[in-house]
Amino acid sequence: MPDKENCVIVCRCEEITLGQIREWIDRGCDTVDEIKRASRAGMGPCQGRGCRDIIMREISKRLGIPLDQVDAGSVRPPVKPVKIGLLAGDE
Repeated sequence: MPDKENCVIVCRCEEITLGQIREWIDRGCDTVDEIKRASRAGMGPCQGRGCRDIIMREISKRLGIPLDQVDAGSVRPPVKPVKIGLLAGDE
């Protein structure tokens, strides 16, 4: 039977499991940006909107620090998908 934490998908876009997130935290990745660089979690089409909060809570739990002390990481534009027509101007 597979390990439970390896069946829980945290980042659906990149198919990163809870077990992988925990492994990266245990290896010393203690910020969302470090986990993003190591695993690609949060780099898919949703740009972390689906997994950033889960990763932050897991960092908080694993390191025993309050959630408000966990750095949310950098967000790069566009934060939401934008139709190319809006950027180009429909003129």
